[in-house]
Amino acid sequence: MSDEAVRGFPAFGAAGRSARSWWVRAWVSAMEDTALDLGQLKKGRKYAAAGLVGPITVSPGRIAAAVDDVDGGPYRTELRLAELSEADWTRFLDRVASRAGHLAALLDRDMPHDLVAAADDAGVHLLPGIGDLDPECDCAGWELPCRHAAALSFQASWLLDADPFVLLLMRGKGEREIREELESRTAPRMDLVVEDRTPGELPELAEFHPAGAPSIPAAPGVPAAAFALLAANASAQARAVLAGEPWPGRRPDAVRLAAQFPEVASRLGEGPEFERAVTAWTLGGRAGLDVLDSPWTPPKAALAAARVALADVTDEEPVFDRNRCTAGEVQVRLDRRGRWHPYRREGGEWWPAGPPESDPGLLLG
Repeated sequence: MSDEAVRGFPAFGAAGRSARSWWVRAWVSAMEDTALDLGQLKKGRKYAAAGLVGPITVSPGRIAAAVDDVDGGPYRTELRLAELSEADWTRFLDRVASRAGHLAALLDRDMPHDLVAAADDAGVHLLPGIGDLDPECDCAGWELPCRHAAALSFQASWLLDADPFVLLLMRGKGEREIREELESRTAPRMDLVVEDRTPGELPELAEFHPAGAPSIPAAPGVPAAAFALLAANASAQARAVLAGEPWPGRRPDAVRLAAQFPEVASRLGEGPEFERAVTAWTLGGRAGLDVLDSPWTPPKAALAAARVALADVTDEEPVFDRNRCTAGEVQVRLDRRGRWHPYRREGGEWWPAGPPESDPGLLLG
């Protein structure tokens, strides 16, 4: 097995996180829908947040780590996922290379819905379904998954959130191999452009970096980082427009850019309110900003379910005000997708305090 087919990641340490990308929520759902004991999932989430999972190793068909426990360990824990066949890979990569938007998105470490849907149409199922994630652990627990495998799965979702190539590696191919195969599928079109140009008419475009983009120096006096920001922003906006998704207005767009590019945040806005908005976006995306700015009235059933979830986890009597529930110095806010965002009081103001969860009891417990 080649070195690029095995990736190691350092331990996260104690860090509360949640899935923000849609493909990671599908990963977590596959585990939750298969679980025999939801109590083990709850413990696993707490173990993950407490930093009990050691360094993680990802390789084709397998993700592994040692997981500590309050009563012993560490335990050798694995999650297995079937690799794609070579025929499946051929169909998937052909689909990616045939659509410029899909190619750009994947190389930008994004996995659009329509890319996965196109793969499904071709009979290639990238995301795990019910029963596809196979947990193994040398602890004495009989549950599938046990709390150690659940902890590993939650931390694996954090890796996938930042880089969908982790999922593709589990399915059988590393990032370098995928890039090379995509480049080989698109190379003829690039060669045609280079061969048809008139010498001296364009800047030298003969050198291409692995992603297929021309190596052109920045204009004098213009920071190269500015081009990276503008290119990434234009790419994201183009994908949203092509997918028929609404694009943020002026203020949300400034907040989004500040969250995604912290190095230029001071040029986009300033002051506590802007900082609070950037924090909300960083932790919860557009939905996080919405619950910061705009209270709304949820269905009664959603509030009733929240009351049940909170009944046994807090000594404070929860006070509900539309989509906001306050218990002492902690508040949770429900977004329109059914997730609760935690807030804590700082200097007389409520500040976003962590990523959202579907169970408010995990945030107040």
